[in-house]
Amino acid sequence: MVRLDLPEHFHTDRLSVRRLRYEDAEEIFYAYASKPEATRYISWPTHESLADTKSFLRYAVAAWDAGTDYSFSVRLKESNRLIGSFGVINEDGKLQFGYIFSPSQWGRGYATEVCRAMMMLLRDQYGVYRIQSFVDAENVASARVLEKSGLVEEARLPNWFRFVNQRYKVKDCIHYRLPMDLR
Repeated sequence: MVRLDLPEHFHTDRLSVRRLRYEDAEEIFYAYASKPEATRYISWPTHESLADTKSFLRYAVAAWDAGTDYSFSVRLKESNRLIGSFGVINEDGKLQFGYIFSPSQWGRGYATEVCRAMMMLLRDQYGVYRIQSFVDAENVASARVLEKSGLVEEARLPNWFRFVNQRYKVKDCIHYRLPMDLR
């Protein structure tokens, strides 16, 4: 199995990105995981209690150790305030990623900043042959983040995914990939 050699902590110009820890639970819950407007386009259900967030963190820590899922907190470097997260699922060198941010931080370029940094890290990993993501076709802001981060639209997929926080309604999606010839 291809294991990623990702740093547990790194910085961008404005952000501090760190492997998720159990200690992040309360901040995650209140910053975004419990907010329906933040989780609308996410594949996991909105957290209804801190116990949901703690359960996710148990999974995240074990998955990192197993090399199957790498989840990071995203914090403002200046204040250390948790504002979002970024996750990478590793299927033996085929990577799927996603991110979520607190609604209070939308529109400030943080998602693009962390996504660009992660694409640089991911594309240079040994054994990685594909980096991809998808978005609900209605999620224009996230599609723009992916495009500004160097990903290209690969396909428009009608009736492709049921988002749990949209009452499992079947949605059209846009599939993106990072061109690997940019190495």
